[in-house]
Amino acid sequence: MSSKPIIIVCGEPQSVFFEIFLKTIKKLNIKRFKNPLLLITSNSILYENFKKFKINFKKNYIDEKLINLKKDELNIINIPYNNFSFKKKITIQSNNFIKKCFNTALKLLKNNKCLGLVNGPISKKTFLKGKFYGITEYLAANTKSKDPVMLIFNKDLSVCPLTTHIPVSKVEKKIKKTKIIKKINNIHLFYKNYLKKKPKIAITGLNPHCENFRTLNVERKEIIPAINYLKKKNIDIKGPFSADTIFLRDNIKKFDVVVGMYHDQVLGPMKAIYGFKAINITIGLPFLRVSPDHGPNEKMLGKNKSSPESLIEAINFYKKYAKFCQNIVKF
Repeated sequence: MSSKPIIIVCGEPQSVFFEIFLKTIKKLNIKRFKNPLLLITSNSILYENFKKFKINFKKNYIDEKLINLKKDELNIINIPYNNFSFKKKITIQSNNFIKKCFNTALKLLKNNKCLGLVNGPISKKTFLKGKFYGITEYLAANTKSKDPVMLIFNKDLSVCPLTTHIPVSKVEKKIKKTKIIKKINNIHLFYKNYLKKKPKIAITGLNPHCENFRTLNVERKEIIPAINYLKKKNIDIKGPFSADTIFLRDNIKKFDVVVGMYHDQVLGPMKAIYGFKAINITIGLPFLRVSPDHGPNEKMLGKNKSSPESLIEAINFYKKYAKFCQNIVKF
């Protein structure tokens, strides 16, 4: 088969992923996809969730050679894991399993056998254990990528935090002209290469109203010089804007992307506006990685109350833009 599969890594076993995945597959209908879906998971976990949620469909078990991929069935690579229970909480027990799932996916991507990667949520506390801020940085390290970008994407508006999962007290020291330039350049190229448009980008300041009592604040020292440089490179960017007004309805309709200085500055408003109709895209890897924009939510495990909207949006992204995702950079 010439169509490369989309890899889906299940992530944390004790999460709502399996519930939302089964709901997603039921709603989307595998037969409508041009590219096969390849789930990397444990067969035993999948079986328990089939029983729990009373959702089932055709499965095709294969190995890493990807022989006999089927477009109208769910293709599965089984990674054994026997510690799953709907009554358990997230612990380090699942770390080796999650790592094996990601390693299998990365091997396939490195050999250019797959289109891209969708992953389920993981626990930063137990899986990453302080070594990485998030999966963005974990995948960057495992592919030797230097400048990954975390883009929370919606077709009407996307946001990007310049810094990701770090304490607010450390944000200002991480704001550098060179970092702003690299992140925004990657966003510009993503929109140009994948979405075939020149994005209109807004950037916020760090301080209230983009000012403070110091003569040389971070806006004047780092942000404004970066904006001036990017404008000379024919990138459509404006700012810095005050974060308390940029997300007003009349303002956001003027832009495709808002770049903020820290996580909650832009993700809070984004989730208030779009809820689960947004996805997390990692730009700057050798391949495109997409995931639902939420965590494992272990408290809702097995309750059949979790929304699949964000995972549906993630898989639909590949469905819509698959033809632009064919070329994976060597790593």
